[in-house]
Amino acid sequence: MKDKRVLYVSSEVVPYLPETEISSMSFEAPRMINKQGGQIRIFMPRYGNINERRHQLHEVIRLSGINLVINDLDMPLIIKVASIPKERIQVYFIDNEEYFKRKATLTDEDGQLFDDNDERAIFFAKGVIETVKKLNWAPDIIHVHGWLASLLPLYLKQYYKDEPLFKESKIVTSVYSQSFDDNLNTGLVDKIKFDEIEEAHIDGLKIPNYCNLMKVAIDFSDGLIKGSQELPAELEEYLTNCKKPVLDYQYPEAFAEAYTDFYTTKIL
Repeated sequence: MKDKRVLYVSSEVVPYLPETEISSMSFEAPRMINKQGGQIRIFMPRYGNINERRHQLHEVIRLSGINLVINDLDMPLIIKVASIPKERIQVYFIDNEEYFKRKATLTDEDGQLFDDNDERAIFFAKGVIETVKKLNWAPDIIHVHGWLASLLPLYLKQYYKDEPLFKESKIVTSVYSQSFDDNLNTGLVDKIKFDEIEEAHIDGLKIPNYCNLMKVAIDFSDGLIKGSQELPAELEEYLTNCKKPVLDYQYPEAFAEAYTDFYTTKIL
């Protein structure tokens, strides 16, 4: 993977959030590519419960300052950056006062999903792509982790389909069992349609549950990785029938060779 450019887009990354399957692999996979001489960038949301002082986040003025239109509203995009100690890995944080200031990630203190998680997902997808455009950094592979990042494949292949920077970029999505109960805001389809994305591409999101979100991500990815040993039966079946390269679950202590082989022989 020497000199290959890999963009990691994740809803959570260690050490900024507690250890889970997603947050751990969102750190271990880029660290592996970094050690192999690849170039990496990591993007995640700047949730309000991330301690900015402890992790030494600082705003990147030259990347901040643009507005993203979400459902006909202008939402300012703020970009912050930090370095993972000892790894020489930079992490970029997508921030916005309205969406990410609250001192929690995806649910309130009663465990209820935030009503605007749908808009936060759209903002995160567009924010990552706009920032990478500003960096003028063309990734060979974009690897997506976690459902809050799951709209990125759709937006890249539809809303940004004419963007030359991503013409050669391939998208890999890791599918995890780490899901959510209930549904996101039922206005999600209309908010995506506002960006002139055809309804046929997002028909399944009329019921915006975890499995349907991940199915849309699968539809617009070039390769898939099973990030959990067990997945919902509905997603197992969808992956089986998707006619795309699928890498079976790899144990964390021995994933490196399989991931590298998948990137180089199935995706690039």
